[in-house]
Amino acid sequence: MTDSSHAPIGRRRVLIAGSAAAAAVGFGTAAATATGRAEAGTGSEAGAGAGSLRAAPAAAAVCTLTKELTEGPYYLQHALVRSDVSEGKPGIPLQLTLTVVDNATCAPLDKALVEIWYCDALGEYSGFVGNNGHQEPDNGKFLRGGVLTGTDGVAKLTGIYPGWYRGRCIHIHLKVHTDVTLTSDGSFTGGNELHTGQLFFSETVTQAVAKLSPYSTNTVPRTTLDADGIYDGGGASSGLLTLTALGSSPSAGYQGTLTVGVDPDA
Repeated sequence: MTDSSHAPIGRRRVLIAGSAAAAAVGFGTAAATATGRAEAGTGSEAGAGAGSLRAAPAAAAVCTLTKELTEGPYYLQHALVRSDVSEGKPGIPLQLTLTVVDNATCAPLDKALVEIWYCDALGEYSGFVGNNGHQEPDNGKFLRGGVLTGTDGVAKLTGIYPGWYRGRCIHIHLKVHTDVTLTSDGSFTGGNELHTGQLFFSETVTQAVAKLSPYSTNTVPRTTLDADGIYDGGGASSGLLTLTALGSSPSAGYQGTLTVGVDPDA
């Protein structure tokens, strides 16, 4: 089953910075502020004079605007607040390090809840098992969860490398909430939803992972990154993770990093 719509879900703008520039995020430069207020899709950078305001001129390239992406048909309310979302699912290890920043200042956002959900190696979502043609136990929880950022704006989650389902490239769904209330059952309620987007994966890495079990037993044809109807080729500005190998072979897994900037007043 494909996502229900390839169109953006709204006209709010979200800033996303690639992890290669993440080291500059903490400086919160005036250059980043100027970029964060640029019109979406222009790819504009701060003016030439902005670099003189701070000692780190590289920060002028930190902020890139992009539009939000569709939520898709597989979202479930009341995800568990937890760092490990794997629920014992077989697959290649994946470590996510996502840094949430204020789009106007690039300052880290504290106590933002970063929520993810995605399909397993066979392309099945918890709560919807069977939609991709594979039968397996469904507890309604696997590969769903979220964590609160710290004062550094960082949210760390672990799981497995995603599989794929018909019509979509490999991806992870993402939401960012603020002012949530943690509940006694390990979930959360309320708050303000600032961003809905998706995380994407290098086709080179995906090709290597797809050859390994259990991914190789997925019977559905895989859509490549370039052929996907939602990913627009914008790299980090569209949610493309920077992937780092955790070992000498693909089976050892990967770390994925990205800096996501949101409008706290959205």
